[in-house]
Amino acid sequence: MSALISAYMWTAGLLCFGWFCINTIVASLFFPTRVYDPWLKGILRRLFRFLFIPVTVEGAERIQPGRPYLYMSNHVSLFDMPLLGGFIPGVIRSVEADRQFRWPLYGLAVRRLGNIPIQRDNIFASMRSLRKARRKLACRQSLVIMPEAHRTLDGKVRPFKRLPFLLAKQAGVDLVPVGLSGLYQLKSKRSWKIRPVPLKVRFGEIIPAETVARLPIDALRDLTRERVVALVERP
Repeated sequence: MSALISAYMWTAGLLCFGWFCINTIVASLFFPTRVYDPWLKGILRRLFRFLFIPVTVEGAERIQPGRPYLYMSNHVSLFDMPLLGGFIPGVIRSVEADRQFRWPLYGLAVRRLGNIPIQRDNIFASMRSLRKARRKLACRQSLVIMPEAHRTLDGKVRPFKRLPFLLAKQAGVDLVPVGLSGLYQLKSKRSWKIRPVPLKVRFGEIIPAETVARLPIDALRDLTRERVVALVERP
């Protein structure tokens, strides 16, 4: 039975996500971001409804409309970015592994969106990507980064990398910790099976730009990880 459920989830999920990618490519050719972005967020939210996955959001009242933020989240599953893209308020873009930009259809879609590829094993290329990210934030464009860099293998939050916090200090914007819960039970990295379980997106207490600027990189990294861990619910 679980295999049949997973087969349905993969089929419905891929069809819906393909529809999202096609809409992204076409809409970005003809309309400004403010026009098509709400439609794309609606598609991502419907993805979870089609899969019978309830999503709860907590703490969104902390987010001020029109203000740029740097969101930092735990990294759990292939569903992380659809979940964040659908349920973070306002227009956001992301910094993602460069290999994803070579995937058929999806790669073109994220390029059209303006997401930023990053080569994690090349420090010089990574610095170029962070400069692009800083320019987006300077233009009042919110970004999301997963500072673990890789998906968890056991459901626990991995250590955070330092480089995203260099960006945070240079960007001069507020930092928002985000905790994603339920995704490891939904689809872990080590299994092909998808299990429909409730998901939760929790926005933590915002770390003001003044605090970001004042703290050393390692202290900021540790504070952010501590707050993300506190937001993630244990199964």
